[in-house]
Amino acid sequence: MRAAAHLQATIDLLNLIDQSNFPADDIASRYFREHRYIGSSDRKVISQLVFDILRVKPQLEWLLSITFTLETLSVRLKLIAYLCWIKQWTLQQFQEVFRDEEYYPKPLRPKEYNLIKVLNSDHFDSKDMPRAAKLCIPVWLEAQLEKLYGTQLENEMRALNLQAPLDLRVNTLKASQPQVLELLKALNAEVESTPLSPIGLRLKRGFPLSQTDIFKQGMIEIQDEGSQVAALLVDAKPGMKVIDLCAGAGGKTLALAAQMNNKGQLFATDISKERLDRAALRFRRAGVSNVERHHLNDKGWPWLKRQAGRFDRVLIDSPCGGSGTWRRHPDLKWRIKQDDLKEIYVKQSEILKCAQHLVKPGGRLIYVTCSILEDENEAQIEAFLISQPNFTVLPIAQVWKETIGTLCPVKAPYLRLTPAQHATDGFFVCILEKKL
Repeated sequence: MRAAAHLQATIDLLNLIDQSNFPADDIASRYFREHRYIGSSDRKVISQLVFDILRVKPQLEWLLSITFTLETLSVRLKLIAYLCWIKQWTLQQFQEVFRDEEYYPKPLRPKEYNLIKVLNSDHFDSKDMPRAAKLCIPVWLEAQLEKLYGTQLENEMRALNLQAPLDLRVNTLKASQPQVLELLKALNAEVESTPLSPIGLRLKRGFPLSQTDIFKQGMIEIQDEGSQVAALLVDAKPGMKVIDLCAGAGGKTLALAAQMNNKGQLFATDISKERLDRAALRFRRAGVSNVERHHLNDKGWPWLKRQAGRFDRVLIDSPCGGSGTWRRHPDLKWRIKQDDLKEIYVKQSEILKCAQHLVKPGGRLIYVTCSILEDENEAQIEAFLISQPNFTVLPIAQVWKETIGTLCPVKAPYLRLTPAQHATDGFFVCILEKKL
């Protein structure tokens, strides 16, 4: 595909994302399935452009407000503003690709010429751009994030606005981390060990991973290093009875099964049957045999209630606003609203109340989110401890030493990981122990 066709596909895809409430990556996957003539290298270029534009959405809207009203903004205008502001395109470059030809973006309109002229002017100054726009965060979250990060706010938000690397977890049921590292290097992959997870690898650049026998045979899973660390801190041992309460598509369940060496009982539960069905395919590929799935529908809830006080480890990979994954899902910033978070807070509290019944005396409840917001993390734990005094917080450094064995990267009682400080997604982990 030519560069002009990439731009037109970008406009088409961004329009679909604007008109839908579904996640941008789901819409992109469907778009490419419906346009199979778009090759893999072209898909990569288009996807990169789409997600880069989504990352800087408030900057583009502020730039466009100079010439246009909010009601008249279009995807096409945002693309033009992005090419001027980020890529420093000249008018000549625009004229070469915005032409009246098939698969090309339509020729520039007078107002678009004027926009390019303004943004390319030596006198144009962006000093009045609001800080929330500069940092690409929702205005209503700015005060909360400033309270959390203080003078490090800009560093943290810039890191959350970068493209995330591709991290892999080695499936220790089938191979060791050094073995897989050497196998990938033999395939000329640019890969290195992850600094925090002893079973993780990080690809430095794109690589056709799904086409390799390493992937097909289940020796690796795609999983952010922060998620790997969260699973390791569960400290699931062979012979234990463990439950992954919000298992989803089974990423952490797979990691727990490997820790348990397929020995003991591991339960994966979720309210979505579709996600659990997808997880079953991953379990088979990974050689996992100790997992029992339970769909939490009308029949699943009575089963769960009968499990009170039976589990050594209860993992809550809690539903959250997903702010820690903004590197991968920049559209989440603009889709989630304050009222959505209020509903999530209630749901998180209900799940914690349900989960605490499942833990046996001396057992552990592990609360995990991929959120950076205090209300979804520390505030939830503090409220829980007031209502459940039979639980105590285990210092994260102690559990880290027992499970991972290296120096813990934080000194607080809870684990907070961020892209700026640890090169992972944003994660929160709290380990609670039920008193004997």
